[in-house]
Amino acid sequence: MAPRILVVDDEPVILSVLKDRLTAEGFEVLLAADGEEALRLEASQPLDLIILDLMLPKVDGYEVCRRIKDHSTVPIIILSARGDELDKVVGFRMGVDDYLTKPFSPSELVWRVRAILRRWQKQEGQTERKKGPLVVGNIFIDPEKRLVMVGGQTVYLTAREFEVLFHLAAHPGMVFTREQILALLGEEGCAEDRKNVTSLMSRLREKIEADPARPAHLKTVWGVGYKLDP
Repeated sequence: MAPRILVVDDEPVILSVLKDRLTAEGFEVLLAADGEEALRLEASQPLDLIILDLMLPKVDGYEVCRRIKDHSTVPIIILSARGDELDKVVGFRMGVDDYLTKPFSPSELVWRVRAILRRWQKQEGQTERKKGPLVVGNIFIDPEKRLVMVGGQTVYLTAREFEVLFHLAAHPGMVFTREQILALLGEEGCAEDRKNVTSLMSRLREKIEADPARPAHLKTVWGVGYKLDP
């Protein structure tokens, strides 16, 4: 069955271009021109990924993202003319999986869609192999519900963040190198990718640590990699 993607944008040209390109790549594509329609479509059928603009009529993209993340872990790519760092930080903290600024390359967007879906499918396979919740310190992870709670409060993670946290939690106290984490994510090991691991771990600390500057659980082992301590 072809992966089903919802594209949400108020620009008809972008909707048309993305529908044609994604359909040609083998995806099933649904379209929404405003936030209300996006929420209706998301609630009515299962989706594999959402491409979401921020500046939408009726309900803006941030609110659409918040409502969806309240009950779902479907991957979300933000596609927006708003390229400020603050907009990106807010988006990632809400749990989006990627952020692409307009004007954009349709080819690059397709590459990002495929990369996220590959990670998602790999993670789903790992989840099936290891049933049951994990608890490390005050961190609770339910892989079946894809739920993460820290100190009793729900935390919203991206697919990549969830995959890394789940893997570390399954091996508490074990140190993993950046290369091992990249292999887990199905990514390459160039210098830029290793820097991306550092950024991912920093974002993860912001979400699960009371004091990210002095983490109680997600520790850096200098010169080696990372571990999750109870």
